[in-house]
Amino acid sequence: MQAAPVILVFGDSLSAGYGLETSQAWPTLLQQRLDNNKQKWRVVNASISGETSAGGLARLPAALAQHKPAIVILELGANDGLRGLPLAAMQDNLGAMIQRIHQDGARVLLVGVRLPPNYGMAYTEKFQHVYETLARQQHVALVPSLLDGIEAKRELFQADGFHPIASAQNKVLENVWKPLQMLLLAPHKRRLR
Repeated sequence: MQAAPVILVFGDSLSAGYGLETSQAWPTLLQQRLDNNKQKWRVVNASISGETSAGGLARLPAALAQHKPAIVILELGANDGLRGLPLAAMQDNLGAMIQRIHQDGARVLLVGVRLPPNYGMAYTEKFQHVYETLARQQHVALVPSLLDGIEAKRELFQADGFHPIASAQNKVLENVWKPLQMLLLAPHKRRLR
């Protein structure tokens, strides 16, 4: 029997389920939805709280080698933005990760976030533009903001104001689900190494 193809969630605390039980985080809810729909996929969550795009780039090759995903949900960059790191470096790091994932024969769903307005309009707009530019240039599916639809609802966030509470995780999953479905329907072309 052939093993179920892997969806690798490769992100930061927003995907790692910071402040939640593992069972409450959206990647676990994704696995439950796939199982309920009788879709034979295995979700592996390799997200790490506090991860930057540079950190993700450094650990990506080992994660690809270990899990051999057919699809990678790439959700990084928020910590770059919150730390005010150079956006050109973030774009280069994310771009290099997308290329490496493609070289491995996997497909990419790029997941962006929006920064809070207190970072200034110029920086926040340039930050958002990084994801749009990469998706266009690298021909990958894009979720413009993982937290779309809940960003302005303070009651859906933990005390830190950044991480959604358990009851908001289904909405987070909905933001990922629609573009992910298109990738799930495409034939697998993972290269054997």
